[in-house]
Amino acid sequence: MFHLVTLLLFNFCLISAWSPTDSYAPGEIACPKNYNGVRLADQLSNEESDWIQSRNEITDKNLIEFLNHANMDDFDAENFITGLNRSIKIGLAFSGGGYRAMLCGAGQFSALDNRTRGAWEHGLGGLVQASTYMVGLSGGNWMVGTIAMNNFTHVEKIIEQGTIWDLSSSIINPGGWKIWKTASTFKSIDDDLDDKKDAGFELSLTDFWGRSLSSQFFAGLDDFGAALTWSNLQNADVFTNHEMPFPIVVSLGREPGTLIVSINSTLFEFNPYEMGSWDPTLYQFTPVKYLGTEYNNGNPVNDTCIGGFDNAGFIMGTSSTLFNQFLLQINTTSIASTVKSIITTILKRVSHKEDDIAIYRPNPFYNTSAAIDKISKNDTLFLVDGGEDLQNIPLAPLLQPERDVDVIFAFDNSADTEYSWPNGTSMIATFERQYNRQGVNASMFPYVPDSQSFINLNLTSRPAFFGCDSKNLSTIQAQTHNPTSAFSSPLIVYTANRPFSYSSNTSTFKMSYENGERDAIIQNGFEVASRNNMTLDDEWRACVGCAIIRREQERQGQEQSEQCKQCFAKYCWDGSLDRTSQINANFTDNGSTEGHTKIAIRSLCKNYVIKRACSITMFGNKDTGED
Repeated sequence: MFHLVTLLLFNFCLISAWSPTDSYAPGEIACPKNYNGVRLADQLSNEESDWIQSRNEITDKNLIEFLNHANMDDFDAENFITGLNRSIKIGLAFSGGGYRAMLCGAGQFSALDNRTRGAWEHGLGGLVQASTYMVGLSGGNWMVGTIAMNNFTHVEKIIEQGTIWDLSSSIINPGGWKIWKTASTFKSIDDDLDDKKDAGFELSLTDFWGRSLSSQFFAGLDDFGAALTWSNLQNADVFTNHEMPFPIVVSLGREPGTLIVSINSTLFEFNPYEMGSWDPTLYQFTPVKYLGTEYNNGNPVNDTCIGGFDNAGFIMGTSSTLFNQFLLQINTTSIASTVKSIITTILKRVSHKEDDIAIYRPNPFYNTSAAIDKISKNDTLFLVDGGEDLQNIPLAPLLQPERDVDVIFAFDNSADTEYSWPNGTSMIATFERQYNRQGVNASMFPYVPDSQSFINLNLTSRPAFFGCDSKNLSTIQAQTHNPTSAFSSPLIVYTANRPFSYSSNTSTFKMSYENGERDAIIQNGFEVASRNNMTLDDEWRACVGCAIIRREQERQGQEQSEQCKQCFAKYCWDGSLDRTSQINANFTDNGSTEGHTKIAIRSLCKNYVIKRACSITMFGNKDTGED
């Protein structure tokens, strides 16, 4: 009864996609008739294609509403959108970076979400409702996955209910001083791991990590969603009614025994229907619902399929295996010896020489046409943190021509610099990838500057547009021999984490946050996405609208309005570079200033995401940036 009540409270659907064992253990289920478990990545799956077609009807309507609200000059949104023979597709991408990335991303998402109080008036409210895709990696996926798998909840509701995202105690010491609570939590996790092992499946540290994450992300479910599968989303009402963007998780393949993931690594994605890769080293997908099934060249070996392997927490943990290394350092932490002993006992049972990997065995791509033997000839597929190849913003799934994305809103909450602020490294890594063999199937990625120029030109202290003129991609097209049209290359709206009302550059490995700090980082994220509640640029919403329609205008040969030209002059990178040795670290309203000792921040004592008193200490002078 408790299991059913909690599910109803969180508006989940009791459907067949839950683990057939009603536990963390996978179990046998019937295979579909005439089932083949692998397909070539030469098009979208039929399921995704049909889903997107229905989602388009909703995004078209919401995009018209958003563009009308944007107060764009000389532009008729309804005539423009309804007059197209296609739908404009918007992708949202949220970077990795632990809880910092999750919380900063949550604030940014909330500023785009019309369900957030104040987002319509003081942010970009409605953009989520107009978006087709949302992609997360590592900590960014903790945010995307939490929202998607909790019935497409919203950030404000998460904060108000207080059931999930309680980060006040470290994930490795969830009970705090209540040792019995920590022991109980880990005993439950240990039992879950036993269930999976007894069912005949190999364990990895990611099993422990994923179950631990689930205690924070699915806290309202029985046993923290031990039976909740990623494919459960297929039949959830919010998904079948196309009320949410299509969620995608990013991970990487890594050959066992290697320590460094190169730019040539195979990039995997999980979506509600499939798992696989567009990269030429694999170029195949398999149904995510039947992961754990033993295949030979895509055919079930025993005419029997497995369900429940695609545990939601396990997949979210797969995208963030970097933190497995943190678990291995448990003896260096200051937690109670009793708790340390419990965790150490569990880790000894699941630890292998490939410590920071997720084990997918049996390998669904075994003995298939995959281009490299380390995938096709190995009975185990090894996956790791999606950011280990430096592509910390999960842009790749949105660069696939099959998805036909017009504009990507890339939120960078990385810790690239000494002071844990982004410097564009992820954008550079994605740009460079198109010049090697793994980038041949993707659309062209626009030119970006070096990391020092990213900071010195204030491209991390305010939003920046890349790929504003598709004609400038011609050189890239010639160099890479990319067969896709320049119009298929999405315009990138890049927004980096920076301080407004809170210094949100916390460590990637910071494992606990009091509610006040958690909420302050979320609020700062709202301000980052909204240009400080629209106080820095009252035409920011219109400029976003100009970015959204740009590719379609180019396709039709339409000239921009004067307003859009001014927006692009303000936000588009002009191709210049600044490689001077001084890297700016302080932030003012409009950019950054030299020096590293303090941060100039400004707080507008308003809070549109959470209910709390405004009490912010100011550092420096907001007008001059003086320390």
